[in-house]
Amino acid sequence: MQKADTSWLFDELDAALQSGSSEKRLAMLRQATDLFLFEADRLSDEQIGIFDDVLVQLVERIEARTLVEISERLAPMANAPPDLTLCLAGHSEIGVARPILRNSPRLTTADLVEIAKTRSQSHLLAISERAQIEAAVSDVLLDRGDEAVVLSVAGNSGAKLSDNGFDLLLKAAEGNDRLAETTGTRLDLPLKLLKQLLSRASETVRSRLLARTPAEFQDEMRQALNAATAAVDRESSKPRDFRRAKVSVALLRAEGALHEGTLCDFARSRKYEEMTVALSLLSSTSLEIIKPLMNSPIDDGLLIPCKVADCKWETVSAILAAKLPPGSAPKMGQETLKSQFAKLSKTNAERLLRFWQVREASARCA
Repeated sequence: MQKADTSWLFDELDAALQSGSSEKRLAMLRQATDLFLFEADRLSDEQIGIFDDVLVQLVERIEARTLVEISERLAPMANAPPDLTLCLAGHSEIGVARPILRNSPRLTTADLVEIAKTRSQSHLLAISERAQIEAAVSDVLLDRGDEAVVLSVAGNSGAKLSDNGFDLLLKAAEGNDRLAETTGTRLDLPLKLLKQLLSRASETVRSRLLARTPAEFQDEMRQALNAATAAVDRESSKPRDFRRAKVSVALLRAEGALHEGTLCDFARSRKYEEMTVALSLLSSTSLEIIKPLMNSPIDDGLLIPCKVADCKWETVSAILAAKLPPGSAPKMGQETLKSQFAKLSKTNAERLLRFWQVREASARCA
């Protein structure tokens, strides 16, 4: 088979670059791209390298809307010019980068890892939509990605996950019903992790997962649900000893080290006793008022001391996720509780808390 003659390309390139004409460069880009696509099956690696040199120099001086077309045409090609592919994949305009990031077989795992570590959330989302994703890439996406990226990876059956990837996914799913449900439907989720996910999920998520489970896996899902329920019951009935937590948290307060960040760290680390004592002190509330709120199946009561303590929603969410074993999700749903918390004024929260304190003191005296 006769090889295509590409020797003229550099002469044309020099003419296009020296002319200073954007029209000339654009015409050259289209001509070179058309020729590459037409001859792609017959080109040697050396000839592909020639096209690569020419096209990379041209795209650096071409506006983004034209590059979108080039990106879409080159994306499916296994032998697309490698440097050009990387150039387009890392382009700051996501419209240019997306076709390559989603579809190009030319990108290596190392290429995707590097882009995922350094580019925007839009770039990460495009990578998460690839038909096949290696575990090394998934790890970066789950570590750096926002909620949309993590949800996309969780719902992508072609995304392989490492043990670390599963850990990151389960942590992100706490308190997020949509992500928990999507994660629970992954066929590669180990049974041990499924039980862990279910123990932290809301009743709504558990019911939906059971309804979506194929008939052949229904028994396995029911066993996982029963195990999760039993674990929650055991943890809920476990006696709590707050004596050590009172001492350690009081010491932090005396050192000026007790603040919202400390409370949030306790919640994220699932240090239940320390979290409860810290919330009590930060909201200037009796521990005897906070403990029932922690044990209650109704989650909105905890919004009151959290508002008085000037907590941000991030901290409130962590507390709600950690208050039931082992990190049970809020039963009302994150968005509902978040909306209630935003509407709750600190003045009204302080008024309610004072009422509870008076009622608790009266009951103790009686």
